[in-house]
Amino acid sequence: MDPIPEIIPISDSDRTPPAEAHFLAALEYISRDSPPAAIRFRDKARAALEQLEDFPESGRAIPEFPDLLHREVILKPCRFFNRIKKDTVWIVDVWHDAQLPDQPGE
Repeated sequence: MDPIPEIIPISDSDRTPPAEAHFLAALEYISRDSPPAAIRFRDKARAALEQLEDFPESGRAIPEFPDLLHREVILKPCRFFNRIKKDTVWIVDVWHDAQLPDQPGE
């Protein structure tokens, strides 16, 4: 099986290590059944998350943590948690939508 190319949702510096690790784990899981599906999902995620550059407030507040400044973008089967800090949108974590998330970090 060919390795899945790196994710780079916005840029190298705009995702945290947990976000990258969880997303790569999701891609690896999907690729076990269908490598082309994993690549399609990766490309769909990249396109959706790149929109945060122009629309940083897009997505919704995280229902489990309504008091946090974090937001989420949902791309089945994943939830991408993000936070704006100093004009940069950080992808802080990625969870499978069936999981109950821990409070996202900074």
